[in-house]
Amino acid sequence: MEFSFSPSFSFYILLITLIAIIAIKVISLIYFQLTYWKKKGVPTMLNYPLFGLNWMVFFGKRSFQELNTMIYEMLPGAKYVGTMDFATPLLIVRDPDLLKDIMVKQFDHFPDHRAFVDENIDPIFGKNVFSLRGERWKEMRNTLSPSFTASKMRFMLDLVSKCSDEFVNYFIDHPEAAKEIEMKDAFTRYTTDVIATVAFGISVNSMKDRDNIFFRKGVESSKFDGLLNAIKFTLLRTCPNFMKLLGIGFLTPSTAKFFNDVVRETVQARDEKGIIRPDMIHLLMQARDKESSNLDIKDIVAQAFIFFLAGFDTSSTLMCFMVHELAVHPEIQDKLYQEINEVLLRTNGEITYEELSKMEYMEMIMNETLRKYPPAIFLDRVCVKQTVIPSSLPNGKDFIIEPDTSIWIPSFGFHHDPKYFPDPEKFDPERFNEENKQNIIPYTYLPFGMGPRRCIGERFALMETKIVIVNILKKFIIKRTSKTPDPVVFDRKSFNLKIEGGFWISLEQRKN
Repeated sequence: MEFSFSPSFSFYILLITLIAIIAIKVISLIYFQLTYWKKKGVPTMLNYPLFGLNWMVFFGKRSFQELNTMIYEMLPGAKYVGTMDFATPLLIVRDPDLLKDIMVKQFDHFPDHRAFVDENIDPIFGKNVFSLRGERWKEMRNTLSPSFTASKMRFMLDLVSKCSDEFVNYFIDHPEAAKEIEMKDAFTRYTTDVIATVAFGISVNSMKDRDNIFFRKGVESSKFDGLLNAIKFTLLRTCPNFMKLLGIGFLTPSTAKFFNDVVRETVQARDEKGIIRPDMIHLLMQARDKESSNLDIKDIVAQAFIFFLAGFDTSSTLMCFMVHELAVHPEIQDKLYQEINEVLLRTNGEITYEELSKMEYMEMIMNETLRKYPPAIFLDRVCVKQTVIPSSLPNGKDFIIEPDTSIWIPSFGFHHDPKYFPDPEKFDPERFNEENKQNIIPYTYLPFGMGPRRCIGERFALMETKIVIVNILKKFIIKRTSKTPDPVVFDRKSFNLKIEGGFWISLEQRKN
């Protein structure tokens, strides 16, 4: 007797088999998530199956900053705790001495950032100095470092000052626009102009040309908000081959094409006309021309892009929080204005790089802004060599960190821990005066990271911020408006630190 199965029956068998395979995979993943750290004897915080704690951010239940704070405050007696980022184990380190080992003393064991985007999917993001690993990172870092020396900063100051003057002059020429300003929009226009001229040699005035393509592409490439973007970034990190098959990268195709075209045209023009500018593009072109170099145009594009992205978004956010605090603390603003006046009188109105560097109160305000609102809410490292660290809890056993373990460093948590910074929600520049800053425990203040992976553009970011604050206060008093919040409420929809409703202030022209 013969048996035959109808096509519909065969389909149901395949469907049931597929569902069974998926169910087994999901159950295995959940078991892995719930038992990984317990098996290793590491204190573990509350975890949710599959999504871990990330679901709170994805669905707007908590801001990324709130999640960071919640994680930092769990199990306060532990030096480190374990959690999961989907299928990836994360070791969250909260001990300053251990951070010193990870970030400096044993840097060769923890030299890399976690891969965010596969460079084969998105070379612009995957090949930049932030994403590169091992020797490739070291070579690129050494190539780029001369771009940010004090001598290069002096040259760049003239270019940045021109952009700053144009920015301030716009509000002098348009007093109606100064009555109520959303500063995130305004400062990203300023940082667009700065990066366009410093990195690409292209002059842009984004306050006047409000829809220029540099500004539009900056907005597009720094847009991390929303559920769809969260899903995309997660899939890029966890399912790179699937995303490669779909042709989806970190940047949209049009944005990637824009940066590719701009850098290629800039490099081609410099090659053909023998143009030399002491900037990052020139250093990369010099590195490209060495006989032993493997550097190509994709590498140059990637470095130019990350410089643009960091300058566009991160620096503008620092400026926004700084003017916000000056608006709600007029006594601090007045004291800073006095310092600026003293410098201007001493230099006949000309601000040099050396004079900027000597402005102590400006430095104190900036450091306190970076403490209260760090550019990176968390930092990360990846272990590449088996490493033994002390027990997380008293009287426990040492723990072996295995290669490929991700380390998460909650910088926002450190900066807001009253154990390290008393009354942490208070904006107090005096924390960073000559006497008090000596009392700050090393590795609890981490605005730009520490060790060899410390932010390469830190000096430039501080310089472009200082010069625009100087030029604003020379001409204006920064005032709060009805839209200026105090205290600050962070936007839950934003991956980065951002005030809910925007950074609103008013600029009142000085009468002198």
